[in-house]
Amino acid sequence: MTIAIATNRSEIRRAIKLPCRVVRECDFQLLGTQTIDLSPEGMLLPTEMGVELGDNCIVSFKATPLGIWFDTEATVMRVVEGRRPTDRGRAVGLRFRTLDAVHRLILRGALRKVPPPLPARAQKIDYARTIYKIAYG
Repeated sequence: MTIAIATNRSEIRRAIKLPCRVVRECDFQLLGTQTIDLSPEGMLLPTEMGVELGDNCIVSFKATPLGIWFDTEATVMRVVEGRRPTDRGRAVGLRFRTLDAVHRLILRGALRKVPPPLPARAQKIDYARTIYKIAYG
């Protein structure tokens, strides 16, 4: 029997620590200089700064051996306070807003060989899809 796992992510996150520069757009305060994980849609960034949901940021990083810089605007979509036992401290989840399709494709290819992070919480089961798979194969 196959169990379907529920996911609301459009891209697989990859566990990779890369140097980067992320500044808040309103005051150009430096938020962080290294990623925790990365995908073509966004990144998780450790930070000790007070950040609010919806804050706009400017992100710059180099993720390929070709030396291509990725410069984009991003929005804070998640604030991790570091309260859970599995959290690795305070962090913010950023969603890229202005990364064009070509750069997303290049980033997707560069991240393909990097493993995803280990899940910190139990995965949710998509019961409807599981029943469909059982009934229709």
